[in-house]
Amino acid sequence: MKEIFLEHRGMYGYRRITAQLRNEGHEINHKKVQRLMRKEGLICVQRKKRKYSSYKGTVGKIADNLIGILLQKKLTRSGLQM
Repeated sequence: MKEIFLEHRGMYGYRRITAQLRNEGHEINHKKVQRLMRKEGLICVQRKKRKYSSYKGTVGKIADNLIGILLQKKLTRSGLQM
């Protein structure tokens, strides 16, 4: 168990170590692995989760304000200014 832990530089927790031991043919419960790891002081390194960001910058083209342009033309024709 300790060899597997050190082989993977402390990145394997009790679940992965249990799976690895079962693949090697050992019949062992995850609770036993967890208990032994705690007793040996084997604490896996938790990777930092990256915060989700949906911001992609300016995407596409910003449309012209056609309503404002048409309204301004209409007002200048009738003699009113904005």
